[in-house]
Amino acid sequence: MKPIFNQPKTSIVATLLALFLFASCATTQEVAYFQDETLENYEPIDFNTDVVYKTNDKISIIVSSLDPEAARPFNLPTISEGQSAIVTQGSTKMQTYLVDKYGNIEFPVLGQIKIGGLGRTEATELLKTRLKEYLKNPIVNIRLINFTITVLGEVRNPGTFVLEDEKISLSEALGYAGDLTIHGRRDNVLLIRDNNGKKQYSKFDLTSISVLNNQSYYLAQDDVVYISPNKAKVRSSSYNQNTAVVISALAVIVSLTAIIVN
Repeated sequence: MKPIFNQPKTSIVATLLALFLFASCATTQEVAYFQDETLENYEPIDFNTDVVYKTNDKISIIVSSLDPEAARPFNLPTISEGQSAIVTQGSTKMQTYLVDKYGNIEFPVLGQIKIGGLGRTEATELLKTRLKEYLKNPIVNIRLINFTITVLGEVRNPGTFVLEDEKISLSEALGYAGDLTIHGRRDNVLLIRDNNGKKQYSKFDLTSISVLNNQSYYLAQDDVVYISPNKAKVRSSSYNQNTAVVISALAVIVSLTAIIVN
């Protein structure tokens, strides 16, 4: 076998560049998220279209009845402009209830009520039952104020989004994040959900129309959507702003080597 310096210049260049590329090659394990625990340790997501209230949820509750004055004590007072940063300019807004760490809220007149773990239908019926002691045919309207989702990975605008809607699909969530970049894997979208301390997951293949029939296509409060990088992104991650400088330096070395050999 001939020594490398006795080989043609092109062989020297190819060898050095190959060594450089091999040394700088990244792997999926160095780039992608959520790899330290296998998905077998997570539970599949249960299908549930109803909002389920939990700790740190902010909700508004409006009570009404045939007698508006009788219902007034059961509603939090409105906040006028200048009293709170949550108020939009030139308007008033109802105060919200915060679900505490025990799943309770402090309700006017009725006192402490536990709604953590209840869906909207169950919480509404619970309040109606309690209110019937004071009101005739009470009407209860409950709305989640801080419906929050997080979209990470290969999307144009990753981040956490607080939405006014209580029901949002996977497609809508990706729309809020600016859609996938060209480097995102369409066939491996991961959804992670925290259900009473238990991690649950679901995977989606956006290249298939059947994704619309997936039971967890609609997201829940605090869901995390992750778009993993494709092979092109993984390969490109091995290069940085110093790559051009390194290649230039290699070119100089190759030229000097060729001169010495000749």
